[in-house]
Amino acid sequence: MGRSQRDVYGDALVRYGKDNENVVVLDADVSNSTKSAGFGKDFPERFFNAGIAEANMVSMAAGLAATGKIPFINTFAVFLNSIGLIGARNFGSYSKLNMKFIGAYGGLSDSYDGPSHHSLEDIAIFRTLPNFQVFVASDEYLTDWLVKNAIEVNAPMYIRISRDETRTVYTPETKFEAGKGKVIREGNDATIIACGVMVGQAVEAAEKLAEKDIYVRVIDMFTIKPVDRELILESSALTGAIVTAEEHSVIGGLGGAVAEVLTSYGGKIVQEFVGVNDCHAECGQYSQLLDKYGLGVDSLVAAVEKAIARKKEKG
Repeated sequence: MGRSQRDVYGDALVRYGKDNENVVVLDADVSNSTKSAGFGKDFPERFFNAGIAEANMVSMAAGLAATGKIPFINTFAVFLNSIGLIGARNFGSYSKLNMKFIGAYGGLSDSYDGPSHHSLEDIAIFRTLPNFQVFVASDEYLTDWLVKNAIEVNAPMYIRISRDETRTVYTPETKFEAGKGKVIREGNDATIIACGVMVGQAVEAAEKLAEKDIYVRVIDMFTIKPVDRELILESSALTGAIVTAEEHSVIGGLGGAVAEVLTSYGGKIVQEFVGVNDCHAECGQYSQLLDKYGLGVDSLVAAVEKAIARKKEKG
């Protein structure tokens, strides 16, 4: 396992923001959790704690962005896609202000703070906002790049960060590009298109399937919007079966984005959806929650086997 995404995020904020006076950081009184506190310690004149007032924080960030600053807006993901949404829609989406919404503790990773703190709809919400770019971090090296890219690109963004450590799938030399997913593992029998913590789960599932002589292509679709249409269609043609895997509702997230691509090009491809099935989740130990809500490795293995069986039925 690699470093936790939130720790890497906090370090990257300092590293890439130190020499750019336009980078400012806002937090809603959870900076020790989001790890934006490190930036606040080193650059107190560019750090603003708005308190538990997420809507006000987003409005403050809009004002800063309107003057040419690059505001990083930090709190738990669930509060950005709810309390912070009106500002995201009006100031980020409609007004195209250069605002960076960082959704900490995405998915089920805020596992013990109660069901109200899970964020299982954020990808769906933010990808519907015109002009927004949407990314999901899958490991420490991608997390680092996402911060650097957010500073360099003038566009409103939503970036989802997990609380816990995730499996390392990249190296420090890996190059990333918005709109271009990454092939993590090659295979011809089926494709798993995953994002976030589910990328590591997908790699482990592919390893288990290989023991059964089933060889799966694994893709990290960290770039939800813009999505990599070419890679989705290429994988569809190569393997004939797609499984999407996300720590999110099966409605409207990565699975929906992939399905939209496949159907818009007239494809009749088999697709299985691995995600949370239209429910709220309880709290508990993180890995146990992943298993309970169908996001474990065994669930991915079963979904791939089902997709391959459906593909064979279709001939």
